[in-house]
Amino acid sequence: MCANRGTFLKIQIRGAAMSQRHRIHFATGIVVSVVAGLFGANGRAQTDPPRSGLQVQPAPDSAPNPYRTVENWAKLPAGRTWGQVISVRIDRDGKSIWVAERCGGTSCAKSDLAPILKFDSSGNLVKSIAAGMIVRPHGLFIDKKGNVWATDGDGEAGKGHQVFEFSPDGKVLMTLGKAGVAGDGPDTFNRPSNVLVAPDGDIFVADGHGPGSNARIVKFSADGKFIKAWGKQGSEPGEFNNPHSLAMDSKGRLYVADRGNNRVQIFDQDGNFLDQWRQFGRPSGVFIDKHDILYVADSESNNSRNPGFHRGIRIGSVKNGKVTAFIPDPVLVPGEGLDPTNGTAAEGVAADDAGNVYGAEVGPRNLKKYVKK
Repeated sequence: MCANRGTFLKIQIRGAAMSQRHRIHFATGIVVSVVAGLFGANGRAQTDPPRSGLQVQPAPDSAPNPYRTVENWAKLPAGRTWGQVISVRIDRDGKSIWVAERCGGTSCAKSDLAPILKFDSSGNLVKSIAAGMIVRPHGLFIDKKGNVWATDGDGEAGKGHQVFEFSPDGKVLMTLGKAGVAGDGPDTFNRPSNVLVAPDGDIFVADGHGPGSNARIVKFSADGKFIKAWGKQGSEPGEFNNPHSLAMDSKGRLYVADRGNNRVQIFDQDGNFLDQWRQFGRPSGVFIDKHDILYVADSESNNSRNPGFHRGIRIGSVKNGKVTAFIPDPVLVPGEGLDPTNGTAAEGVAADDAGNVYGAEVGPRNLKKYVKK
């Protein structure tokens, strides 16, 4: 026995005889006991330290829900209804919000409605931009100047597969990608999911959404010049399966919602892999506030895609990766508890300076506001 693992076992068998069957069972019990002493329940030698970001935590959905839901908070104009609400971000004033929704349906390709909407803190619509410009709105980001960045996650009729920078009034300031052209070069995208602008102005695009598209992060300078790209389809560190959303913490680390791999990957701004976290579920949306609190929207977990996790919004600090709050998906079905087939919880998530949380829901076509109880 290993002297540093416990007590030396001295086994003395008395009696004239023992049947072969009993001897086998007895020996098997000894082996099982020894292995259990040497290895933990997860099969890893107990002397091995836990891997960063992957350490065993309490059940992911056992964290408390300190929020209540505010229904019908945002007010749309008469005659307009929500389409798929895909993304939400906070204005630089810290209280107004910007929302990307799909023109009352699943696409804006044949619509003249503006897909990007701004609401004040009381839920009143104060601005609408980008009418007729975007095929399938997806990612949204507000930079430190208050400019609005958006990705077009599909292509049709000579439009799409692009990233736009708008002024707060809707003027186009920059365009990345080629209209209607899907590609994997330095000046093309294929279903870009999200965009983020770092404090120094560098631009990061999560490029790819689903089979046949890309699976990479593309970096540009502040003036839109290609710098580098990293990643490919796969599940190893630095590889992606649907890089769906982006966030950045106060130290400049880039967080990628690697949805198809049920993890958040963390990189430096040169694309070097730093860590991966699975405790936040199957991430569709990621957002980090000015206090380095991470909000992760999980709209797809179920018993087959991500066993042990339910859909909802998980909240925790980037300083330790611990999940401290969980806002569950309100859609229930008998037996499963949560709808096992369709994404119903928020895909996009953000939090304002007052700590209110917003969930952009694609399936239910809704925008939820959560406030502290």
